[in-house]
Amino acid sequence: MAGLFIITPISTLAPKSIFVDFFTQQAATVPALARLSKLTQAKVIPSYAYQDYANGRLTIRFYKAWDHYPSDDLTFDTRRMNAFIEQRILEKPELYLWSHKRFKTRPPGESPVYK
Repeated sequence: MAGLFIITPISTLAPKSIFVDFFTQQAATVPALARLSKLTQAKVIPSYAYQDYANGRLTIRFYKAWDHYPSDDLTFDTRRMNAFIEQRILEKPELYLWSHKRFKTRPPGESPVYK
């Protein structure tokens, strides 16, 4: 059975998160993409949607399906997702929600980032 399922990795959902790098800082990240891909044997086709203010349109870009995803390493796979998100942010940094407290949940023993 074929279908489409979209995941937006916004929430950290601390109890279900693992810590992986996001812009060189450990960030609580939900590994749902890798887990669901492994469970369903679904291909992951990364995409990025953004408002194009020059022409007033919503643009959605689709990228090549990831090869060898998921692997047997949940942390590696989750980091791969974060790296994709970082690349998209660097392309259009003005569109990222910089006020989002992405590093609010810290690894055990690490100091808070926000005051």
